[in-house]
Amino acid sequence: MKNVKMQTINQKIAIEYLKFFYPPLRYEITQLSVQDNFAGVIQATINYLKDLLLESKINIIAHHIKLMDWIYRNGNSYVRDMIENLFVRSFESFKKHARLEHWKLLYQYMPVSFQVIYNDQRKQDKIFFGK
Repeated sequence: MKNVKMQTINQKIAIEYLKFFYPPLRYEITQLSVQDNFAGVIQATINYLKDLLLESKINIIAHHIKLMDWIYRNGNSYVRDMIENLFVRSFESFKKHARLEHWKLLYQYMPVSFQVIYNDQRKQDKIFFGK
């Protein structure tokens, strides 16, 4: 059997995966997808993970970050841009709202690709905004 290259994930396919990965958000994701609002779908996943953070469910958050990384790695340029600019960008907020030990665990579990993007974003923010 030949190795079959997987189809690049576009926003419509990504939405189907996210409906599967986030059962509690299925209705909201469906509503946002009908409006062709992929950014809203990504934001809904971020909000859900922030709620899990408040409940200290670090292992579940880490699992969802890895699932999003899988979509990122297989996504087209639009999907990748949205994940970088919304999902990974939200990690700074996670860091602010998490207990230090929880943030350290999340960062440790974070895929290297997201660590690199996150650190690059922080460096750019420091240059441009003095943060």
